[in-house]
Amino acid sequence: MNPETIRHLIETGLPGAEVAVVGDDGVHFEARVVYAGFVGKLPIARHRMVYATLGDKMGGEIHALALKTLTPDEAAR
Repeated sequence: MNPETIRHLIETGLPGAEVAVVGDDGVHFEARVVYAGFVGKLPIARHRMVYATLGDKMGGEIHALALKTLTPDEAAR
């Protein structure tokens, strides 16, 4: 697995999201996801939304994914 593939999966599952993913060992990654659909959602709900875009790759091809999930207003601050 690579950061570009993860970015593509998240952006496909959350249309309009701005996504940046880093990771260099093939199984541990960090992602920053800015998405208007996060408005009014608690962090755990936001994370579940992102994990849902990755399906069974989480816990398999992706061992760990650290997330920073923000609304556009939060990202602008």
